[in-house]
Amino acid sequence: MTQEYTDRAVGEWRIAVMSEDQAMDDDPWSGWPDAWAGTDDDMRTVVSAIPREVKDGFEYDEIPWQRFPHFHGPGEEVPGFLATLASGDAEAAGKALWQLWDGLQHQGSTIAVGALAVPFLLRIAVTGSPGLRAATLRLAAEIGRCQHHGDGSREGLLAVAEDPSMTEGTTMCPVDWTIQAARDAIAVDLHLLFPLLPDPDPDVRSATAFVLAVATGGIPRVSSALRRRLAVEDDPVVQVSLILAIAQLAREHRDEHARVWARDLWSDPDRSPEVRIGAGLAWLCLVDDPAPDELRALLTDPSTDRRSALLQRVPWLPPVDSHSGLRRCVHDMLTPDIPWNSA
Repeated sequence: MTQEYTDRAVGEWRIAVMSEDQAMDDDPWSGWPDAWAGTDDDMRTVVSAIPREVKDGFEYDEIPWQRFPHFHGPGEEVPGFLATLASGDAEAAGKALWQLWDGLQHQGSTIAVGALAVPFLLRIAVTGSPGLRAATLRLAAEIGRCQHHGDGSREGLLAVAEDPSMTEGTTMCPVDWTIQAARDAIAVDLHLLFPLLPDPDPDVRSATAFVLAVATGGIPRVSSALRRRLAVEDDPVVQVSLILAIAQLAREHRDEHARVWARDLWSDPDRSPEVRIGAGLAWLCLVDDPAPDELRALLTDPSTDRRSALLQRVPWLPPVDSHSGLRRCVHDMLTPDIPWNSA
Protein backbone atom coordinates (compact mmCIF):
# COMPACT_ATOMS: atom_id res chain seq x y z
CA MET A 1 0.00 0.00 0.00
CA THR A 2 1.30 3.46 -0.85
CA GLN A 3 0.10 6.80 0.54
CA GLU A 4 0.52 9.80 -1.75
CA TYR A 5 0.90 13.35 -0.56
CA THR A 6 0.67 16.26 -3.02
CA ASP A 7 2.93 19.29 -2.74
CA ARG A 8 1.10 21.94 -4.71
CA ALA A 9 4.07 24.35 -4.55
CA VAL A 10 6.91 21.98 -5.35
CA GLY A 11 5.34 18.97 -7.06
CA GLU A 12 4.40 15.51 -6.00
CA TRP A 13 6.09 13.83 -3.09
CA ARG A 14 5.57 10.35 -1.77
CA ILE A 15 6.09 8.46 1.42
CA ALA A 16 5.66 4.71 1.00
CA VAL A 17 3.84 3.09 3.90
CA MET A 18 4.61 -0.54 4.73
CA SER A 19 1.48 -2.68 4.94
CA GLU A 20 0.96 -4.92 7.93
CA ASP A 21 0.99 -8.02 5.75
CA GLN A 22 4.14 -7.07 3.80
CA ALA A 23 6.50 -10.02 3.69
CA MET A 24 9.45 -9.55 6.00
CA ASP A 25 12.96 -10.79 5.43
CA ASP A 26 14.00 -13.78 7.51
CA ASP A 27 16.46 -11.47 9.24
CA PRO A 28 14.76 -8.07 9.53
CA TRP A 29 18.00 -6.50 10.80
CA SER A 30 20.09 -7.70 7.84
CA GLY A 31 22.03 -4.74 6.46
CA TRP A 32 20.85 -2.39 9.21
CA PRO A 33 21.09 0.55 9.16
CA ASP A 34 22.56 1.16 5.71
CA ALA A 35 19.79 -0.75 3.97
CA TRP A 36 17.22 1.60 5.56
CA ALA A 37 18.91 4.84 4.48
CA GLY A 38 16.68 6.91 2.22
CA THR A 39 13.62 4.71 2.75
CA ASP A 40 10.38 5.33 4.58
CA ASP A 41 12.06 3.91 7.69
CA ASP A 42 14.60 6.74 7.56
CA MET A 43 13.15 9.64 9.51
CA ARG A 44 15.50 12.03 7.71
CA THR A 45 13.77 11.17 4.45
CA VAL A 46 10.27 11.34 5.91
CA VAL A 47 10.70 14.77 7.53
CA SER A 48 12.56 16.36 4.64
CA ALA A 49 9.74 15.39 2.29
CA ILE A 50 7.09 17.41 4.16
CA PRO A 51 6.13 20.39 1.96
CA ARG A 52 6.39 23.81 3.53
CA GLU A 53 2.74 24.53 2.83
CA VAL A 54 1.78 21.45 4.86
CA LYS A 55 3.80 22.78 7.78
CA ASP A 56 2.62 26.37 7.45
CA GLY A 57 -1.00 25.24 7.12
CA PHE A 58 -0.80 22.83 10.07
CA GLU A 59 -2.12 20.12 7.76
CA TYR A 60 -1.63 17.30 10.24
CA ASP A 61 -3.62 14.83 8.16
CA GLU A 62 -0.86 14.89 5.54
CA ILE A 63 1.71 13.44 7.97
CA PRO A 64 2.16 9.66 8.54
CA TRP A 65 1.90 9.84 12.32
CA GLN A 66 0.38 6.36 12.46
CA ARG A 67 3.68 4.74 11.50
CA PHE A 68 5.62 6.08 14.49
CA PRO A 69 4.33 5.65 18.07
CA HIS A 70 5.34 7.96 20.89
CA PHE A 71 6.60 6.63 24.22
CA HIS A 72 3.14 6.13 25.70
CA GLY A 73 0.81 5.57 22.79
CA PRO A 74 0.14 5.69 19.06
CA GLY A 75 1.52 8.47 16.91
CA GLU A 76 -1.99 9.45 15.85
CA GLU A 77 -2.33 11.16 19.24
CA VAL A 78 0.44 13.66 18.54
CA PRO A 79 -1.44 16.01 16.14
CA GLY A 80 -4.23 16.31 18.71
CA PHE A 81 -1.74 17.42 21.34
CA LEU A 82 -0.20 19.87 18.89
CA ALA A 83 -3.58 21.33 17.95
CA THR A 84 -4.47 21.82 21.60
CA LEU A 85 -1.10 23.43 22.29
CA ALA A 86 -1.83 25.90 19.50
CA SER A 87 -5.32 26.66 20.84
CA GLY A 88 -6.36 29.70 22.85
CA ASP A 89 -7.17 27.61 25.93
CA ALA A 90 -4.15 28.27 28.16
CA GLU A 91 -4.89 25.49 30.63
CA ALA A 92 -5.50 22.86 27.95
CA ALA A 93 -2.45 24.05 25.99
CA GLY A 94 -0.25 23.69 29.05
CA LYS A 95 -1.48 20.16 29.62
CA ALA A 96 -0.92 19.29 25.95
CA LEU A 97 2.63 20.57 26.15
CA TRP A 98 3.30 18.38 29.16
CA GLN A 99 1.88 15.39 27.24
CA LEU A 100 4.16 16.17 24.31
CA TRP A 101 7.20 16.40 26.56
CA ASP A 102 6.31 13.09 28.20
CA GLY A 103 5.53 11.33 24.92
CA LEU A 104 8.32 12.71 22.73
CA GLN A 105 11.15 13.29 25.22
CA HIS A 106 10.44 10.79 27.99
CA GLN A 107 13.34 10.79 30.48
CA GLY A 108 15.50 12.66 27.99
CA SER A 109 15.23 10.13 25.17
CA THR A 110 14.19 11.06 21.63
CA ILE A 111 11.70 8.97 19.66
CA ALA A 112 11.17 9.00 15.89
CA VAL A 113 7.75 10.65 15.83
CA GLY A 114 9.24 13.61 17.69
CA ALA A 115 11.08 14.68 14.55
CA LEU A 116 7.75 14.87 12.70
CA ALA A 117 6.48 17.24 15.40
CA VAL A 118 9.43 19.64 15.28
CA PRO A 119 8.28 21.81 12.31
CA PHE A 120 4.90 22.27 13.98
CA LEU A 121 6.39 22.97 17.40
CA LEU A 122 8.43 25.80 15.89
CA ARG A 123 5.36 27.32 14.27
CA ILE A 124 3.29 26.96 17.42
CA ALA A 125 6.08 28.63 19.40
CA VAL A 126 5.74 31.64 17.11
CA THR A 127 1.93 31.81 16.95
CA GLY A 128 0.78 30.15 20.17
CA SER A 129 0.60 31.23 23.80
CA PRO A 130 3.57 33.49 24.68
CA GLY A 131 3.65 31.92 28.13
CA LEU A 132 4.42 28.50 26.64
CA ARG A 133 6.82 29.74 23.95
CA ALA A 134 10.06 29.03 25.80
CA ALA A 135 9.07 25.51 26.86
CA THR A 136 7.85 24.71 23.35
CA LEU A 137 11.15 25.84 21.85
CA ARG A 138 13.12 23.82 24.40
CA LEU A 139 11.17 20.71 23.48
CA ALA A 140 12.00 21.18 19.79
CA ALA A 141 15.67 21.60 20.70
CA GLU A 142 15.75 18.55 22.99
CA ILE A 143 14.31 16.36 20.23
CA GLY A 144 17.34 17.43 18.19
CA ARG A 145 19.95 16.54 20.82
CA CYS A 146 21.32 13.33 22.28
CA GLN A 147 20.42 12.46 25.84
CA HIS A 148 22.36 14.55 28.38
CA HIS A 149 21.03 13.31 31.69
CA GLY A 150 23.85 13.51 34.20
CA ASP A 151 26.51 14.44 31.65
CA GLY A 152 28.18 17.74 32.40
CA SER A 153 31.55 16.66 31.06
CA ARG A 154 33.77 18.57 28.67
CA GLU A 155 32.96 15.99 25.99
CA GLY A 156 29.25 15.76 26.72
CA LEU A 157 27.76 19.17 27.58
CA LEU A 158 27.80 20.51 24.02
CA ALA A 159 27.47 17.17 22.22
CA VAL A 160 24.54 16.82 19.84
CA ALA A 161 24.70 13.55 17.90
CA GLU A 162 23.77 10.21 19.44
CA ASP A 163 25.71 6.98 19.13
CA PRO A 164 24.88 5.76 15.58
CA SER A 165 24.42 2.19 16.84
CA MET A 166 21.48 3.14 19.06
CA THR A 167 18.01 2.30 17.79
CA GLU A 168 14.49 2.57 19.16
CA GLY A 169 12.47 -0.37 20.35
CA THR A 170 9.45 0.86 18.43
CA THR A 171 11.05 1.49 15.03
CA MET A 172 14.11 0.44 13.09
CA CYS A 173 15.28 4.04 12.69
CA PRO A 174 18.58 4.78 14.45
CA VAL A 175 18.18 7.46 17.10
CA ASP A 176 20.90 9.51 15.43
CA TRP A 177 18.84 9.64 12.22
CA THR A 178 15.87 10.93 14.18
CA ILE A 179 18.02 13.59 15.82
CA GLN A 180 19.44 14.62 12.46
CA ALA A 181 15.93 14.81 10.98
CA ALA A 182 14.87 17.16 13.77
CA ARG A 183 18.00 19.27 13.33
CA ASP A 184 17.51 19.47 9.58
CA ALA A 185 13.92 20.62 10.15
CA ILE A 186 15.20 23.40 12.41
CA ALA A 187 17.72 24.48 9.77
CA VAL A 188 14.94 24.76 7.19
CA ASP A 189 12.95 27.03 9.53
CA LEU A 190 15.63 29.49 10.65
CA HIS A 191 13.43 32.29 9.35
CA LEU A 192 11.01 31.54 12.19
CA LEU A 193 13.69 31.61 14.87
CA PHE A 194 15.81 34.69 14.17
CA PRO A 195 12.95 37.10 15.04
CA LEU A 196 12.70 35.48 18.49
CA LEU A 197 16.26 36.39 19.53
CA PRO A 198 15.13 39.87 20.71
CA ASP A 199 11.88 38.56 22.28
CA PRO A 200 10.86 40.50 25.42
CA ASP A 201 10.94 37.30 27.50
CA PRO A 202 14.52 36.34 28.44
CA ASP A 203 13.53 32.67 28.73
CA VAL A 204 12.39 32.78 25.11
CA ARG A 205 15.68 34.35 24.07
CA SER A 206 17.58 31.60 25.92
CA ALA A 207 15.43 28.88 24.39
CA THR A 208 15.87 30.36 20.91
CA ALA A 209 19.65 30.15 21.30
CA PHE A 210 19.22 26.55 22.46
CA VAL A 211 17.28 25.68 19.30
CA LEU A 212 19.57 27.54 16.93
CA ALA A 213 22.58 25.69 18.36
CA VAL A 214 21.37 22.38 16.90
CA ALA A 215 20.75 23.62 13.35
CA THR A 216 22.58 21.70 10.63
CA GLY A 217 22.53 24.44 8.01
CA GLY A 218 23.03 28.17 7.71
CA ILE A 219 25.78 28.00 10.33
CA PRO A 220 27.54 31.28 9.45
CA ARG A 221 24.21 33.13 9.62
CA VAL A 222 23.28 31.46 12.89
CA SER A 223 26.63 32.15 14.54
CA SER A 224 26.58 35.78 13.40
CA ALA A 225 23.06 36.27 14.73
CA LEU A 226 24.00 34.77 18.09
CA ARG A 227 27.10 36.98 18.37
CA ARG A 228 25.15 40.09 17.45
CA ARG A 229 22.61 39.30 20.13
CA LEU A 230 25.32 38.67 22.71
CA ALA A 231 26.81 42.09 21.99
CA VAL A 232 23.61 43.81 23.19
CA GLU A 233 22.22 41.25 25.67
CA ASP A 234 22.04 42.30 29.32
CA ASP A 235 20.29 39.33 30.92
CA PRO A 236 22.87 37.01 32.53
CA VAL A 237 20.98 33.80 31.80
CA VAL A 238 20.58 34.72 28.15
CA GLN A 239 24.24 35.75 27.95
CA VAL A 240 25.35 32.30 29.11
CA SER A 241 22.89 30.63 26.75
CA LEU A 242 24.21 32.61 23.79
CA ILE A 243 27.81 31.78 24.70
CA LEU A 244 27.07 28.05 24.95
CA ALA A 245 25.13 28.13 21.67
CA ILE A 246 28.02 29.84 19.87
CA ALA A 247 30.47 27.35 21.39
CA GLN A 248 28.31 24.34 20.51
CA LEU A 249 28.21 25.33 16.84
CA ALA A 250 31.94 26.08 16.88
CA ARG A 251 32.72 22.73 18.48
CA GLU A 252 30.73 20.74 15.96
CA HIS A 253 31.95 22.70 12.95
CA ARG A 254 35.57 22.96 14.13
CA ASP A 255 35.80 26.74 14.35
CA GLU A 256 39.30 27.11 15.77
CA HIS A 257 38.81 30.82 16.43
CA ALA A 258 36.13 30.14 19.03
CA ARG A 259 38.56 28.86 21.64
CA VAL A 260 40.45 32.16 21.56
CA TRP A 261 37.17 34.06 21.72
CA ALA A 262 36.02 32.02 24.73
CA ARG A 263 39.32 32.45 26.56
CA ASP A 264 39.27 36.19 25.98
CA LEU A 265 35.83 36.31 27.60
CA TRP A 266 36.52 34.25 30.71
CA SER A 267 39.90 35.84 31.37
CA ASP A 268 38.57 39.41 31.11
CA PRO A 269 37.98 40.77 34.65
CA ASP A 270 35.83 43.56 33.23
CA ARG A 271 33.22 41.07 32.03
CA SER A 272 30.30 40.14 34.24
CA PRO A 273 30.73 37.02 36.41
CA GLU A 274 28.02 35.19 34.45
CA VAL A 275 29.70 35.88 31.09
CA ARG A 276 33.02 34.68 32.48
CA ILE A 277 31.45 31.52 33.94
CA GLY A 278 29.65 30.68 30.70
CA ALA A 279 32.76 31.35 28.65
CA GLY A 280 34.82 29.22 31.04
CA LEU A 281 32.51 26.25 30.53
CA ALA A 282 32.52 26.86 26.78
CA TRP A 283 36.32 27.03 26.62
CA LEU A 284 36.68 23.76 28.52
CA CYS A 285 34.38 22.10 25.97
CA LEU A 286 36.33 23.54 23.04
CA VAL A 287 39.84 22.49 24.04
CA ASP A 288 41.68 19.50 25.50
CA ASP A 289 44.07 21.63 27.52
CA PRO A 290 44.11 21.35 31.32
CA ALA A 291 42.13 24.06 33.06
CA PRO A 292 44.44 26.95 34.00
CA ASP A 293 44.63 27.90 37.66
CA GLU A 294 42.90 31.18 36.90
CA LEU A 295 39.90 29.38 35.42
CA ARG A 296 39.78 26.85 38.25
CA ALA A 297 39.73 29.68 40.74
CA LEU A 298 36.88 31.37 38.87
CA LEU A 299 34.70 28.26 38.59
CA THR A 300 35.28 27.05 42.16
CA ASP A 301 34.86 30.45 43.81
CA PRO A 302 31.92 30.50 46.25
CA SER A 303 30.40 33.38 44.30
CA THR A 304 30.11 31.10 41.27
CA ASP A 305 28.30 28.48 43.30
CA ARG A 306 25.87 31.11 44.55
CA ARG A 307 24.84 31.71 40.92
CA SER A 308 23.83 28.08 40.48
CA ALA A 309 20.13 28.70 41.08
CA LEU A 310 20.02 31.63 38.64
CA LEU A 311 21.89 29.81 35.89
CA GLN A 312 19.71 26.73 36.26
CA ARG A 313 17.47 28.55 33.77
CA VAL A 314 20.15 28.11 31.09
CA PRO A 315 18.63 25.33 28.92
CA TRP A 316 21.81 23.24 28.78
CA LEU A 317 22.00 22.81 32.57
CA PRO A 318 18.74 21.16 33.77
CA PRO A 319 19.41 17.96 31.75
CA VAL A 320 22.78 17.68 33.48
CA ASP A 321 21.23 17.96 36.94
CA SER A 322 17.67 18.97 37.71
CA HIS A 323 18.70 21.01 40.75
CA SER A 324 22.33 22.09 40.33
CA GLY A 325 23.44 21.83 36.72
CA LEU A 326 26.20 24.42 37.06
CA ARG A 327 27.67 22.72 40.11
CA ARG A 328 27.60 19.36 38.32
CA CYS A 329 29.31 20.79 35.21
CA VAL A 330 32.07 22.40 37.26
CA HIS A 331 32.63 19.13 39.07
CA ASP A 332 32.57 16.95 35.93
CA MET A 333 34.86 19.26 34.00
CA LEU A 334 37.43 19.95 36.69
CA THR A 335 37.39 16.69 38.68
CA PRO A 336 36.11 14.00 36.27
CA ASP A 337 37.77 11.17 38.22
CA ILE A 338 35.86 11.91 41.42
CA PRO A 339 32.31 10.50 41.65
CA TRP A 340 29.60 13.15 41.70
CA ASN A 341 27.82 13.72 44.98
CA SER A 342 24.99 16.24 44.77
CA ALA A 343 24.75 16.57 48.54
